[in-house]
Amino acid sequence: MVGLKEELLKSIWHAFTALDLDRSGKVSKSQLKVLSHNLCTVLNVPHDPVALEEHFRDDDEGPVSNQGYMPYLNKFILEKVQGNFDKVEFNRMCWTLCAKKNLSKSPLLISDEDAFKVWVIFNFLSEDKYPLIIVPEEIEYLLKKLTEAMGAGWQQEQFDHYKIALNTSREGLSAWQLIDLIGSGQFSKGMDRQTVSMAINEVFNELILDVLKQGYMLKKGHKRKNWTERWFVLKPNIISYYVSEDLRDKKGDIMLDGNCCVEALPDKDGKKCLFLIKCLDKSFEISASDKKKKQEWIQAIQTTVNLLRGGNPPPHKEARQKRKELRQKLLAEQEELERQMKELQTANENKQKELETVRKQLEAAAARAAEEEKKRLQTQVELQDRFSLELEREKMVRQKMEEQVAQKSSELEQYLQRVRELEEMYKQLQEALEDEKQARQDEETVRKLQASLHCRLLEEESAKRAELEKWHLQQQQTIQMTEAEKQELENQRLIKEQALQVAMQQLEQLELERKEALEQYEEVKKKLETAANNTKSWKDKVAHHEGLIRLIEPGSKNPHLITNWGPAAFTEAELEQRQKSWKGKKATSE
Repeated sequence: MVGLKEELLKSIWHAFTALDLDRSGKVSKSQLKVLSHNLCTVLNVPHDPVALEEHFRDDDEGPVSNQGYMPYLNKFILEKVQGNFDKVEFNRMCWTLCAKKNLSKSPLLISDEDAFKVWVIFNFLSEDKYPLIIVPEEIEYLLKKLTEAMGAGWQQEQFDHYKIALNTSREGLSAWQLIDLIGSGQFSKGMDRQTVSMAINEVFNELILDVLKQGYMLKKGHKRKNWTERWFVLKPNIISYYVSEDLRDKKGDIMLDGNCCVEALPDKDGKKCLFLIKCLDKSFEISASDKKKKQEWIQAIQTTVNLLRGGNPPPHKEARQKRKELRQKLLAEQEELERQMKELQTANENKQKELETVRKQLEAAAARAAEEEKKRLQTQVELQDRFSLELEREKMVRQKMEEQVAQKSSELEQYLQRVRELEEMYKQLQEALEDEKQARQDEETVRKLQASLHCRLLEEESAKRAELEKWHLQQQQTIQMTEAEKQELENQRLIKEQALQVAMQQLEQLELERKEALEQYEEVKKKLETAANNTKSWKDKVAHHEGLIRLIEPGSKNPHLITNWGPAAFTEAELEQRQKSWKGKKATSE
C-alpha cells in the first residue's frame, strides 16, 4: 500500500499544483473541496462532507494552505483506498485538472491522448521527491523502450550529447518537458505519428497497466468444445480474454496463482501450436498462431507464475526499484567520495610541503641517477655489440645447417623416387606374368578341346565307314534276290542313301567346327607369344635395375605333331593306337 500511495500522490501533486491561487497566494477552499470530492469519486472512497467542512474551517489558515491539505488527504482519502478503482480513470481526472494549464501550446507530433499516457509514465518513472523530475537514466530507459517498440535503432551517441547538455542545465525534466521532448520527434525521426502513438501505447500498457503480453489466440470452449478467436491480455495475476483488441467485450478471466502451471500439448483435432493452462478449478486449452508465439506465451505465463510463487513484483516494477536503489547507492557513494576528496584535499595541502622537501632530495638523487644511467647505457652498448656478433655467427651456422638439410632432403627424395619406380615396375611385371599364365591356361584348354573333338570325329568316321561297308555288302546280297525283293531293296537303298547324305552333312559340320577350333588355337598362340615378348621385355628392364627381381620362365616344350586336324592334336602313341583300331574295324566289316 505504501507504493500505491506514492503513485497516487504524484498524480494528485500535479492536480494540486495546477489549482489557481487567490490574491493572498493560497488555494481557495472551494477548489480544494472540488478536488477532494473528485478524488473520492474516482478512488471509490466514501465521501464525508462533514469531515471536509470541519477540516476547512475559516478560522484556521493551515488547512487551506498548500501544506495544510496533506493531513486531510492522508487521513480521509489515501488511507481508505483499497485498490478497487480504475487507475486510468484516476490519472485522467488529475490530467484534466493540470494539462490545460501546463501543456505546451506549440504543436506536437503526438496527440493529447498520447501526451496523457506519457504524463502517466512520467509519474511512474519520476523520483520520489518534489517537485517531481525524471532523471537522465530514466529518460534513457523510456526512450529506449519507445525506440524498441517502434522497431528503430537506438542512437546512443545522440542521447549522450543530449544528456551532456541536460546535465549542464538541470538535474532532470519535468512531466511537461518530457512531453515536449517526445512530441518534438527528436528521438523518433523518420517515424510517422501512428507508429509513435502505437509505441507509446505499448509502453503504457506494459509499465502502467502491467500488461506483460497480449495478442490473438484460439481458445477451446468448456461446454460446446468449439474453438474461438480471442484477444488475450496477460497481467501479473490474471489472463483476461476479449472479443477483440479494443477490450470492450470481455469474455472471461483466467486467475493465476502459484499453483498454476502451463505445458505444451501435441497437435490434435486439426489444431496446431497447442498449450494447456492448468489451474486448481479449471484448465484451458489454447492454440497459438505459430510455434514462436506458442513458446513466447508459455514462457511469459511460466515467468508470471514463478513471480507469484516467489511473491515478487512484475519485472518492470522490480527493474525500476533496482534502478532507484542503484541511483541511491551511487549517490551515497558520490557523497562519500566528495567527503573523501575533501579529506584528501586537506591532506594534500599538508603533503605539498613535505613534497617540496622531497623534491629537492629527488633532484640530488636524479643527478646521481643520471650519472648511473650514463654508465648503464655505455655498458648496454657494449653488450649490444657483443650480442650482434654472436647473432651473426649463429646466423651463419644456421645457414650451413639449412643447406645440409636441403641437400639431405634432395637425396632422400631421389631415393624415394627410385623406390617408387621399382615398385611400379614390379607391379607391371606381375601383371605381365599374370597375362602369360592366363594365356597358357587358355592354350591348354583349347588343346584339350581340340583333342576331344578329333577323337570324336575319328570314332564317328570309322562308325560311318563300317556302316557304309555293311550296306554295300547287303546291296550285293540283295542283287541275288528275286525281282520283287529287288524293288523293295531298291527302296531301302534310297532311304539309306538319304541317311548317308545326312551323315555326310554332319561330317562337313564337324569339319567346320574343327576349323573354328583351329582358329581359336591360333589366337591363343598369338596371345601367348605377345605375353612371352612382354615377359622378355620386363626381364631386360629388371636386369637393368640391378637384378632385384628374377623372372620365373616356363619349361621347354616338345616338338608338336602336325596332322590333318592341326598341330599337336595327338601324340605319336595316340595316333598309332587309333590306326590299329581303324584297321581292326575294317577287317571285321570285310
